[in-house]
Amino acid sequence: MTIDEFHAVDLRVAKILSADRVQGSEKLVRLDVDLGDETRQIIAGVGKVYEPEHLVGREIVIVANLEPRMLMGIESQGMLLAATNENGEPIILIPEKNVAPGSGIR
Repeated sequence: MTIDEFHAVDLRVAKILSADRVQGSEKLVRLDVDLGDETRQIIAGVGKVYEPEHLVGREIVIVANLEPRMLMGIESQGMLLAATNENGEPIILIPEKNVAPGSGIR
C-alpha cells in the first residue's frame, strides 16, 4: 500500500449516541454515531464482548468512506476499528483522550 492509498481511507472519530442488539444475532450491534456534521448507523460484530448500553457515550474510530453494506437486512454506513485479543474477541479501538466527533485520523 502506498501513502496515497492510505490517505484515501477516511478514518474519523465518532461518538456512540445509541446502541442496540440486532434481532436474531448474537454478535451484531446497531450503533448510531455522531460524526460532527452527520449521524450514521453502523452495524458491528462486537455484541459477544460488549453490552450495548456500555457503548453509549464512547468515542470510537471508524472507516467513514466505505460503501454502505447490508447486514441482516440493516444498512451499515461505515466500519468501526477493532483489534483481536488472545481469545479472538474484538476489542474496540478508542482515542486515549476526548476528541471532537468527526475529527480525522492522521
